[in-house]
Amino acid sequence: MDATHTNHHIHHESQPQVTQKERVDLDANLPDLSRRVIFAITFGFLGINMGFSLQSSQMSRIFQSIGANPNTLGFFFIFPPLMGMIVQPLIGKYSDRTWNRFGRRMPYLLFGAPVAALVLLMLPFTGSLGFGYGSVAAMVFAAFAVCFMDLFNNICMQPFRMIVGDMVNNKQKNFAWSWQQIFFNGGGILASLLPFVFALFGMHNTAKRGVVPNTVIWAYVVAAAVLFITSMWTVFNVKEYDPETYAKYHGIDPAANTQSVSLWHLLKTAPKSFYEICLVQFFSWVGVMYVWTYTTGTLAKNVWGTSDPTSAGFQAAGNWYGVLTAILSIAGICWGFLYSKSKANARKQWYALGLGLGSLGLILVSFAHNQMLTIIAFILFGIAYFTIHTIPFTLLTSSLNGENEGAYMGLFNIGICLPQIIASLLSFVIFPMTGKSQPMMMLIAGISLAIGALCVYHIHEGVAKK
Repeated sequence: MDATHTNHHIHHESQPQVTQKERVDLDANLPDLSRRVIFAITFGFLGINMGFSLQSSQMSRIFQSIGANPNTLGFFFIFPPLMGMIVQPLIGKYSDRTWNRFGRRMPYLLFGAPVAALVLLMLPFTGSLGFGYGSVAAMVFAAFAVCFMDLFNNICMQPFRMIVGDMVNNKQKNFAWSWQQIFFNGGGILASLLPFVFALFGMHNTAKRGVVPNTVIWAYVVAAAVLFITSMWTVFNVKEYDPETYAKYHGIDPAANTQSVSLWHLLKTAPKSFYEICLVQFFSWVGVMYVWTYTTGTLAKNVWGTSDPTSAGFQAAGNWYGVLTAILSIAGICWGFLYSKSKANARKQWYALGLGLGSLGLILVSFAHNQMLTIIAFILFGIAYFTIHTIPFTLLTSSLNGENEGAYMGLFNIGICLPQIIASLLSFVIFPMTGKSQPMMMLIAGISLAIGALCVYHIHEGVAKK
């Protein structure tokens, strides 16, 4: 351990704990931002979530279309969170110390967005490359496509989250996170509806055995274009604070974010709320992972009465899942407008309520045998989806003081990614125990959200070891 690290360690541990009131006072140094600036900070999430929404709503459909066995779906869903768990802490750690003429976080977005747009196109074209239905080559190529897609999507996404902590004061955090999630959901609506809309206009929604339908392929093409355009909008319209201004606004030593601190050290000295929120995130993301993995199969079985991935009914269920994803995004936007006007001291109540409503929605969809009930179910889940993507970050950033904030945001992503990996691994045991019932997996997802809602009340917001 070098002297710089040692001195920082002593300084870090000797500071008193920061109460919630003191936390708000620290954030008061940050100026109010105009709505134009907050728009620029948050707008890029529109494109980022088009890729993620197509992944969540179409990935299971794509893999089953190219011949993946439903028993092995959990294996392929391990790759996205694994990439996020590796990439985001590193992006956070190194971007904390990156200040150049392009900014602090923006250089990573400037590099990541063009590559992310290109690799987004790999997965839907897997079935068009002549590998053969269910072949090992097709599965390997698709797995690599998912890895690259998530690697660069995560490189793009993390700067958007960090910039809110860097530039937005506590008074405006609810508003900024809400708007970021509103754009996030807007991207989800656009991406998820595209296959359905393309089919309405006569594009082929079925394809020969082992090939992904054109409706899905073109949805990915549009998503790649929007991802690039919206990310560049943020890059060229957000002016980040220089190191001295950042230190002044956050009330920290200007040298604080130039010292190298290990991620392990940051984990050991993280705010108490970091781990308490991660516990809630564990149950939340187990539920979300099973929604991503088993919704298409659940809808095909319950509503269309088929489990055959090559059937028109299964592909119709895949399109309907896209519609439901758009519906959950609309529900999230509406809920977001309500939450953006809420008081800072009511965050935990909103958190528990959102997860509880989502739990009811997933339990309902596991038993629903008509499309109208699935709409109601996904409206409820949409409220939870907004909640999961918004309030945890608001709670966390209100417990940080500006030092190593990017690294902490990256580490916090482990609490999002690790539950998804665990859920995928557990599915190899749980899925056979349910009689290979995808609707039962949705029921388990609903129960997991309910447990997360109960854990919310143990969070101590604003208490930081600093």
